Amino acid sequence: MLNKEIRKRKGGNMSILTRNRGAMLLLMLNIFLAFMGIGLVVPVLPKFISELGMNGSSMGLMVAAFALTQLLLSPLSGKLSDRYGRKKLIVSGMFIFMLSELVFGLANSIPTLFIARIMGGAGAALLTPSIMAYVADVTSFEERGKGMGMINAAINTGFIIGPGIGGLLATYGIRIPFFAAAGAAGIAAILSLLVLPESLSKEKQQYNRELPRQKENLLQQFAKSYQSPYFMGLLIVFVVAFGLANFETVFGLFVDHKYGFTPMDIAIIITTGSILGAVVQATIFGWIINRFGEKKIIHLCLAIGGLFIFLTLFAEQYVMIMLTTFIIFLAMDILRPAVSTSLSRQAGDEQGFVAGMNSSYTSLGNVIGPLVAGLLFDVHINLPYMVAAIALLACLVLSLRSKQAGEQYSIAHAAEQHRGG
Repeated sequence: MLNKEIRKRKGGNMSILTRNRGAMLLLMLNIFLAFMGIGLVVPVLPKFISELGMNGSSMGLMVAAFALTQLLLSPLSGKLSDRYGRKKLIVSGMFIFMLSELVFGLANSIPTLFIARIMGGAGAALLTPSIMAYVADVTSFEERGKGMGMINAAINTGFIIGPGIGGLLATYGIRIPFFAAAGAAGIAAILSLLVLPESLSKEKQQYNRELPRQKENLLQQFAKSYQSPYFMGLLIVFVVAFGLANFETVFGLFVDHKYGFTPMDIAIIITTGSILGAVVQATIFGWIINRFGEKKIIHLCLAIGGLFIFLTLFAEQYVMIMLTTFIIFLAMDILRPAVSTSLSRQAGDEQGFVAGMNSSYTSLGNVIGPLVAGLLFDVHINLPYMVAAIALLACLVLSLRSKQAGEQYSIAHAAEQHRGG
């Protein structure tokens, strides 16, 4: 409570980035280096795995192994961060991510690659929920949207810069990008260990540890989230991850088969869209959330995302494909931190658990989305985009109905209280 009061008094005069010894800057550096490390290996991954004799099916399973590990461990990670603090899990996650990149770079067999990807998923499971919960700890209610936007901007920027650096480093050896990613993660882990302050007080950690423990497996935690007031937000997280995975997984194949786009065309579209999203998140996202509220932003982005994915099927000119894709990426880049902000504001004292479930629902979408997209693409080139558009628009309808039901309940509850009084 004391920390919250201090934040309220100082929030108007102290920059969110420099507060608490630059905690937000360190968090952004951590998540930036982690996702830059993922991006570093993108240009060399196809050649690297081909040297080890992997086929398409093995590649798909390896990608799914990362997301599946993250899915299984994220809820546990979120609860641990509530009980033992955010810093321990952030530092541990970065060190595990460092080891995963190092093992991947040294790998000479397919089983070793799978071990490395599983380690990477474990590192991400420790890191991501703890960072999201940390942001909630060090920002006021009004600043929450700005903080989440900054973290997502760091993620996007890492994805943007990573492949370019990876391609440059690959000229010195195909394994060099993996070692560079490990080095970047190691530096971030050491900086966090030495400089990053703990955001959750020892008293709060002790209080959370003394709460009655319910030994819940993953399915029980999903069931608990279904009964929670923030379930609709988690459902949106899943649908966005699923829809975006459908869109991104086959994007290169779609525009190549249908429009004859070159790799350079694809790179320009993805990079420009990511840059635009990162700029919006880092600059005006907080203002957008505070001005219009996350609910309106979520509904608008779901509508725009679903509509423009559907319009992509009918865009025949290069300029139209560029425009629709830019709008889709921008809508999704605004939607994700808006949902995270909404969940954080509803989480109360369960910041770690909710952040963990946020990561789990994202991972679930990232596991199912690519598998569905690949199967649908083999049936018909347009099917993945049709399913993605329908999923986003159906989620919009459910969210609107949920909002209306919630408002009707609030009105009825208030009337009943008034009669009782």
